[in-house]
Amino acid sequence: MTETYETFVKKRRIRQFVMTIAFLIVLIGGWRYPLLGYFIPFCMLLGIGIGLVKGRKWCDWFCPRGSFCDVLLKPISPSREIPQFFKGLPLRIGVLSFLMAMMTIQIINHWPDPYKIGMFFIILLTVTTIIGLILALIFHQRTWCYLCPIGSMANWVGRKRYPLRIDANRCPECKSCYEICPIQVAPFKFKENGVVTDGDCLKCGLCVLDCPKKALSL
Repeated sequence: MTETYETFVKKRRIRQFVMTIAFLIVLIGGWRYPLLGYFIPFCMLLGIGIGLVKGRKWCDWFCPRGSFCDVLLKPISPSREIPQFFKGLPLRIGVLSFLMAMMTIQIINHWPDPYKIGMFFIILLTVTTIIGLILALIFHQRTWCYLCPIGSMANWVGRKRYPLRIDANRCPECKSCYEICPIQVAPFKFKENGVVTDGDCLKCGLCVLDCPKKALSL
């Protein structure tokens, strides 16, 4: 990357702002126009598709709710450390299984009415956003991202895709990479491996540009 950190952050912020507007349009407008709900399964497919190539890159700013979390929830969140409980596999599998089962049941029950199915997606988006808001106010704005089924699946299918690499000889373990990370991944902990294997890395590139020793690269 040749651009400055400030320029990169500004561009990312603009993109997130645009996606936040799209998120609010669907979230609010969907209650009047239920067909907007189909934007949700569309995002699900995109998230998993991008995950096959670039891991959780989708969750950086492509994801409307992820952008919403960074733009509107970050200013009101205490940004505490996300408890390991939310990052653990059992809870994530449980949330994924529950939401996928509910989605399947509701689609079957409302088939073939496109408006009722669309409204289900809007209700699902609203409920999970409320949960995400509560978690943001207690812990960190991106806490829900660890529970998000699409984020979890992108993690699993793209864990080794588009890896973040770290040069052990350059890394001073100053922890600036952890402090700048939107989702609290700690790249410096992987310096001995040379590759950050945490599948929740958003591949956003913020730590790459912020690293004072230029020890990180995508």
